[in-house]
Amino acid sequence: MSSVSHQFHDAGDSSAPAVAIDPDADPTPDRRVERGWVVSLFGTAVGAGVLFLPIKAGLGGVWPLIIATLLIAPMTYFSHRALSRFVCASPNPGDDITAVARSTFGPGVGGLISVLYFLAIYPIVLIYGVSITNTVDSFMVNQLGLASLPRPLLSFVLIALMMAVMIAGQKLMLAITGWLVYPLILILFGASLYLIPSWKPDALFTGGPVDLGGILLSTWLVIPVLVFAFNHSPAISQFSLAMQRQYGAGAATRASAVLAKVTGLLVVFTMFFVWSCVLALGPDGMAEAQEQNLPVLSYLANVHGSPLISLLGPVVAFLAIVSSFFGHYLGAAEGAAGVVRSLVDKDGSRISDRTLRLVIAVVIFFTTWAAAVANPSVLGLIETVGGPVIAMILFLMPIYAIHRLDALAPYRGKASNVFVVLAGLAAVSALVYGIVRSVTGA
Repeated sequence: MSSVSHQFHDAGDSSAPAVAIDPDADPTPDRRVERGWVVSLFGTAVGAGVLFLPIKAGLGGVWPLIIATLLIAPMTYFSHRALSRFVCASPNPGDDITAVARSTFGPGVGGLISVLYFLAIYPIVLIYGVSITNTVDSFMVNQLGLASLPRPLLSFVLIALMMAVMIAGQKLMLAITGWLVYPLILILFGASLYLIPSWKPDALFTGGPVDLGGILLSTWLVIPVLVFAFNHSPAISQFSLAMQRQYGAGAATRASAVLAKVTGLLVVFTMFFVWSCVLALGPDGMAEAQEQNLPVLSYLANVHGSPLISLLGPVVAFLAIVSSFFGHYLGAAEGAAGVVRSLVDKDGSRISDRTLRLVIAVVIFFTTWAAAVANPSVLGLIETVGGPVIAMILFLMPIYAIHRLDALAPYRGKASNVFVVLAGLAAVSALVYGIVRSVTGA
């Protein structure tokens, strides 16, 4: 069993029942457990990027945004469902995504997937260390009128608190995520409603000629932005293991039900927030916000002069960063354990789970602290480099596994599989195009 999956098991529940996946099983749901994972996965998806999402998504124009709004629900649900099924169908119940990859694709390819999985998620954990430090420091100085604390001290305390929650275990993490995400949902919804009187629909819905080619190009380029704003894949492996322990053969069925609820929440609350901000800003406002490199609520606070919006900005950022940090830490720690097991301890005889778990936590803590103190401005680079890898792992690998893993045979030949592959190719190709364009300056 993976050391990281073991980390979050409750005492006396360190192994899952050795039963095969049954796509027809529909066990009685445990509402409390499922509700906890709904808010945790929602919190993982709604990270700090939500503050920039309306600007990035709205710059392509209204028609690409309409098309993307229609596409994002099936893209989010089908892709995360496929990844969850991949973990739930492991021939060795209790194996996390890196262990399942090694058993499915062999030690070579499986080890490579573990490395890529880690490299795609771990840098985002570092950036959240930077972001939480900057957000709290800015709030203390600008909203509370206090002097800045020494950056090494402030970042140490904040990162230590977030790490302490993860080390304490899954139950505490789910509870605190719930405390964070419910206010986040309410604030996003409240901010969306608050902006309605400022909507300027005439500025977006102009009566000019429709450029079909331009609409398709803009839609293609906005897909990665929306995909990764809705991405909660770093927590899917641990979520699937929790479903496996709770429901056995019916894990995939209940996981699908939870993921449907998560997708619905994301579409309703996040896209309402996106549309409300886009309609309030208009094309000129979005372009100016991008030029100033400001989060959308910060820009709105400047142009509206609203004390409420200026207060909501750092509060939303804090809630989003902390809740998303938890989910990304799960993925990063899981990937790190997979890399170690793949490269230096294939049979798990040299390094105990406890030792590996402790070393990973220490390394992540100190590297995240170092990044927070250094305060690099590399968020765009991290998204560009990690984006294609996450897209391949989220969209393409699980569908390929469906045709390799006998336990996933019942899911072959589905139209949703074709849709996920096409969406994944669109996301990866758009990301690669963006990288090439940024490098060449085209």
